[in-house]
Amino acid sequence: MVNKKVKYPIGEQSFENLRKEGFLYVDKTEFIAKIVEGSNYYFLGRPRRFGKSLFLSTLKAFFEGKRELFKGLYADTMDWEWEPYPVLYLDLNTSQYKGPGDLNDVLERHFRNWEEKYEVDVKDRALSQRFATIIESACRKTGKGVVILVDEYDKPLVNNINNKSQFEEYRNELAAIYSNFKSAAEYLKLVFLTGVTRFSKLSIFSDLNNLSDVSFDEDFAAVCGITEEELLDNFSEGIAGLSQKYKRSPSEEIKELKRNYDGYHFSEESPDLYNPFSLLQVFAKRKYNNYWISSGTPTILAEQLKLTDTNLEELIRTRCSQNVLEGLDMNSPRPIALIYQTGYLTIKKYDPVRRLYYLGIPNEEVKQGFFEFLLPYYTSLNEDRVTPFIFDLIDEIEEGRVDDFMKRLQSLFVGFGHDLKFDEERNVQNAMLLIFSLVGMHADAEVRNSDGRIDILLRTPDYVYIMELKYNRSAEEALRQIEEREYALPWSVDSRTIIAIGINYSSEKRCIDAWAVKKQ
Repeated sequence: MVNKKVKYPIGEQSFENLRKEGFLYVDKTEFIAKIVEGSNYYFLGRPRRFGKSLFLSTLKAFFEGKRELFKGLYADTMDWEWEPYPVLYLDLNTSQYKGPGDLNDVLERHFRNWEEKYEVDVKDRALSQRFATIIESACRKTGKGVVILVDEYDKPLVNNINNKSQFEEYRNELAAIYSNFKSAAEYLKLVFLTGVTRFSKLSIFSDLNNLSDVSFDEDFAAVCGITEEELLDNFSEGIAGLSQKYKRSPSEEIKELKRNYDGYHFSEESPDLYNPFSLLQVFAKRKYNNYWISSGTPTILAEQLKLTDTNLEELIRTRCSQNVLEGLDMNSPRPIALIYQTGYLTIKKYDPVRRLYYLGIPNEEVKQGFFEFLLPYYTSLNEDRVTPFIFDLIDEIEEGRVDDFMKRLQSLFVGFGHDLKFDEERNVQNAMLLIFSLVGMHADAEVRNSDGRIDILLRTPDYVYIMELKYNRSAEEALRQIEEREYALPWSVDSRTIIAIGINYSSEKRCIDAWAVKKQ
């Protein structure tokens, strides 16, 4: 029988509440030992809803000396005095930061509480000066170094990444607040910041020479997320519940969980990590769905892609250095850094000789959700039409009904690209790749040939589609290029039918206006 009494902590980010209320908890307290034995300053970057807030809450309870909450956990075995330290927990995840005063309001609420707690005399001072006084007062009144925990340190910046003036205002405010981490060092026991991205021009990352960024460290790879071992040790009831519902064996269910929610890596030798938010949802609801992607749409990414001449095919199968991935410079933003940091790409392997990370989409949930969200940005397709459109398109492609699926694609591009700032042909190519990837087709772009590059190569069990795109030219010219450059030659002995399609995109009509087809 399935144990239905398991309490999955959906939306619960307080370690104290979680432990007191008997929610399921995956023990991550071994990482606390690494922290207290290491640096005084830490930064951890992870995607949203990956357990950062819960881990910070765990640190808070630990440094407040609440040993009773840690009974049976790794931390309870540590050689630790369990005396309370003053903890300043700055949660920046409580606002959307749409207006100029929103950050000030959040800081004001925190500072007033701390000033009351540590009996700080409030005068007409800047927020950064008040924060410095709070830190010093907390240390002097308790005789202990202050622990500062900042949850989502970058949210005011991330939410204004496309609002330059607002971004700069928030950046300056935060820089003044965070400058206290260096100037008040004598009063501090620990500073631990979490966030999605590391903004390279923010002073905290240049001023603190001893800041330990553990975002890519092997020792902290599994601090957030669920490993395979943790899945098997903690979620047997959930696996059994899914197995019972879907009439599959537990091992088959684990494969399905892995396909949908596993595949994240945050270091060179990282274990496979499951998205914790999606796992909790699927076990609690006993239903597979795209939970993580539905919990927050990647609007920032779509906007950045629209402003950048980006080839999506190259982007989702790219390789780069750690320097590219770990920082984000708003003067020259790289979409690859933002897409990795927000969790839509992950590390697939590492080349130690070249010191390069190979990136890819983590799992099926991210693939489907990401493409479904991006598709309306590149086409005229409304969100509620995506799913039925997909199934019809799959049938037409698999059955070789070229005119039918080309007419369907043509309908997407009516009025296409009105607000796009870069090359039209690249946008059409990106949109077509999104569509084919979304429907689960094997699609590649810019496939090298001895005499050029195939714009789009699409393969099914019965057909090989070779597509050449032209901009304000003619479909016949595109088809001739396929023939003259012998793009089909590598598949000449393939048992599948080869279908060459020349496509023209009209800037006047702002759509695909013609295509020419040849089968062999």
